[in-house]
Amino acid sequence: MRRVRTVANNGHTQWLVVPDHADLDTAYTRPRRRSPKEGTHLVVTRRYQDEYSTLWQGDALAVLRDLAPASVDALITDPPYSSGGMIRGDRMVGTGRKYINSDSSNQAIADFTGDSRDQRAYAYWCSLWLSECLRIVKPGGIAVLFTDWRQLPATTDALQAGGWVWRGIVPWYKPTARPMPGRFTAACEYVVWGSNGPLPVAFDGSMKTFPGFYQASAPRDREHQTQKPLDVMRSLVKIAPEGSIVLDPFMGSGTTGVAAMNEGRRFVGSELVEEHLQVAERRIRAAAGLNVDHGDQDSLDLEGLRA
Repeated sequence: MRRVRTVANNGHTQWLVVPDHADLDTAYTRPRRRSPKEGTHLVVTRRYQDEYSTLWQGDALAVLRDLAPASVDALITDPPYSSGGMIRGDRMVGTGRKYINSDSSNQAIADFTGDSRDQRAYAYWCSLWLSECLRIVKPGGIAVLFTDWRQLPATTDALQAGGWVWRGIVPWYKPTARPMPGRFTAACEYVVWGSNGPLPVAFDGSMKTFPGFYQASAPRDREHQTQKPLDVMRSLVKIAPEGSIVLDPFMGSGTTGVAAMNEGRRFVGSELVEEHLQVAERRIRAAAGLNVDHGDQDSLDLEGLRA
């Protein structure tokens, strides 16, 4: 066993107690003592695991540092953009004021965290978690992450600073985007992708090809303020081989996990906000055909995703 000192996004210190050969089943955290006024996001908890998926709750950096090297096949994620404005005051408002904050029945959706960094802080933060993901994703594995036009340059820089080979961008066009009089309509978000080192090349038709852009409206029946279309996510997870493991450290409402279940992949995800984690677990378990019953968690099979 060894103790590793880490610093979370808010500057607080925690100690990870990690076995020499850490894996998904044996690594755990020991948070430093803190007052009740401080947040609880330093604690990493494995909330759910079965033969198809493992769901963690905690700060993404803390969760990633607890995962074993070369234990997943692809990173597919939609991190907070820290966008929504050109000045600091606009970025600092709650996400409920930046994004659509209700579903089709006008029910309020919980806010999410980590969306208020300035551009330099955002690029640095992204490089931190992307470098952790490089360690966790197998050589030759793929990274796929979303961003918007404001953070596109910072995101591509951070991907490369994290050690990935930048492979390009894929626009996601939203035909129902709100028009802006006198301005070009911001109708696209972007998929930035890269690889952990070289990629295999084949011209014999044995490798699947992927589209150069996606066209899909944002989900109407959303359960997260920035939820992505399931059809887009189902296409993206196919970049990982069937039966392989997809990692999403910013799981939100779990659409990446649902897509992984739909397409015969396995899934490791993490989320900090309790409300979103509950939604993600419900959706992912339903997609896997499992009963959404919290009472069986102590007897789950922990072998399926052993690193």
